[in-house]
Amino acid sequence: MPASRRLLLEHARTVAEQADRHALTLESILAVLRSDRLDDRRARAVAVDAAATALVGLRTETDEQRSAMLEPAVGAFARLQNDLRPLVRFSDLDVQFVEPPATGRALPGEVAHAARAIVRGAVLALVDQGECRRVRIQWDCDGLNLLVGIRDDGRGELSAYDDTLRPMVERVSALDGEMNVHSTLGWGSTIDIRLPLDPPTSPDPLTDTVALSAREREVLKLLASGARNREIANELGISENTVKFHVSNLLLKSGTRSRAELAALAAR
Repeated sequence: MPASRRLLLEHARTVAEQADRHALTLESILAVLRSDRLDDRRARAVAVDAAATALVGLRTETDEQRSAMLEPAVGAFARLQNDLRPLVRFSDLDVQFVEPPATGRALPGEVAHAARAIVRGAVLALVDQGECRRVRIQWDCDGLNLLVGIRDDGRGELSAYDDTLRPMVERVSALDGEMNVHSTLGWGSTIDIRLPLDPPTSPDPLTDTVALSAREREVLKLLASGARNREIANELGISENTVKFHVSNLLLKSGTRSRAELAALAAR
């Protein structure tokens, strides 16, 4: 991956985490200020403390540290509990946590961070639906995947197509995972998430899976770089008709239907 693209992806992850934490902090502060259990002076003090703590966290954590480290599943889950503590403490929401096994596999930093962000976003989405008083959060690991289950007792009208859940669906998809939402009207919603702990296996290069001649490999390499038939002919010292003949053979051997599809497959 080019260095510039890698930096852009790292920046995007940093921005995404900051947005998640800002949303959580604001929700927690609102819960504190709305609480009937605290007087105005105490509410202001707790809100200021929550904001200051979140600000310090945002300034001290870096994306490089998160992605380079492995986190025990229990430790990552404890961080999630800590993230949600203000929301739980200063609202009427009852959040039940079911911890993962202590002997489970450690989580890659990117997966642990994404899982916490996804759960935080999902909990806020459930709360936004209204009439939600209880949420159950469970983490487990089957050795290959982090398995997350979230269930509430709300109206049961949530679906994976809701705008509030779309960012979470996209993050799960980006990690090659799955996210399913099941709702029963009047009984609540259940969100099941599977996040692979290992990166997806890259497909074998086309040149390793299809028998190609030396000339076909040369044509394929130039085609994948974006060269047109005339440019390929000039580069290889052959006629354009010969290039077309090789491209036709490549389409047939690879099972692709167009030059663009063949170029994309070769580049991948």
